[in-house]
Amino acid sequence: MSRYVCEVCGWVYDEEKGLPDKGIVAGTKFSELPDGFECELCGVGKDQFTEEK
Repeated sequence: MSRYVCEVCGWVYDEEKGLPDKGIVAGTKFSELPDGFECELCGVGKDQFTEEK
């Protein structure tokens, strides 16, 4: 499982945890998130995230 960091504000999407309160179950890959997915803090799209190394 990977973590993806918002390049704008630093918020992290963790595939292992998902976002259960938003209906995204634990284990959901970043690539499987809906196209309309937005950063929880600043609202930018998936194209503004990079995989954490």
